Amino acid sequence: MMGMPAYEGTIKPTPNFNPEKDAEILRKAMKGFGTDEQAIIDVVSRRTNAERQKIKAMFKTLYGKDVIKDLKSELSGNMEEVILALFMSTTYFDAWSLRHAMKGAGTQENVLIEILCSRDNKQIRDIVQCYNTEFQRDLEKDIRKDTSGHFERLLISMCQGNRDENQTVNLQKAQEDAQRLYQAGEGKLGTDESSFNMVLATRSFPQLKATVEAYATIGKRQLESAIDREFSGSVESGLKAIVKCAQNRPAYFAERLYKAMKGAGTDDSTLTRIVVTRSEIDLVQIKQAYMQMYQKTLHTAIHGETSGDYRNLLLAIVGQ
Repeated sequence: MMGMPAYEGTIKPTPNFNPEKDAEILRKAMKGFGTDEQAIIDVVSRRTNAERQKIKAMFKTLYGKDVIKDLKSELSGNMEEVILALFMSTTYFDAWSLRHAMKGAGTQENVLIEILCSRDNKQIRDIVQCYNTEFQRDLEKDIRKDTSGHFERLLISMCQGNRDENQTVNLQKAQEDAQRLYQAGEGKLGTDESSFNMVLATRSFPQLKATVEAYATIGKRQLESAIDREFSGSVESGLKAIVKCAQNRPAYFAERLYKAMKGAGTDDSTLTRIVVTRSEIDLVQIKQAYMQMYQKTLHTAIHGETSGDYRNLLLAIVGQ
């Protein structure tokens, strides 16, 4: 049993990419009176992250100015946030998001979960290193300081970037792990939390998917609802995020987007973070999952929750 589903982003490498031309367009858009936001949107929303880094370097070469500083002085609000995110390197944006989730009063546990439970080993290791280089801080230490108990342990496990990445599924092992999880939760009084942590932190996503399927034949309920009953708070959310990513990662992000836009007010930082971080990975599949799950397009949902240049920029990245 092999095979990862094929994923694709909405932003693809630009044929005949010309960073000099793009830098000129940005300069012109910001020169003189007023700002041509649409010209900025047209460039940044259609370039890959690697291409944006080249535009940034070219801008400095041509004009002796920092394009980010210029953009900051011309833009504001959510539009500015998205543009800044788009110009950060992919790893830096993840590290920056984690730092900001733990800075100041209160911790945004959902941000820690979303990033640490959904990224692959290489991404995690790069994030840990970048966090250290850029902020002169130790991610693991910061997590220990800001979280506690079983949630802390789960995140520390995630930080190791040590999940098995063998894509071949061992059905016998899935059966054994499912049995172990049943005995650790539904099948006993109280919960053996460490068994859940061990299985969910180490097994590959395809292996976990098989374990979820095996669990359904043993337990009285699905693994996800067993976690619901056995755990609460952030550790429950974290374990469920891993199970969801293992079963269908685009659906996990579709649900995160839905929750960011549901009810009164919009969680703009989550909306921005997911659209930006998935734009070259699996945003196409996230859009498909969103449609299947909520009977409306992601485009329509974002259009209804946002306005102005911010809306135009997000929709340019998302596409129809």
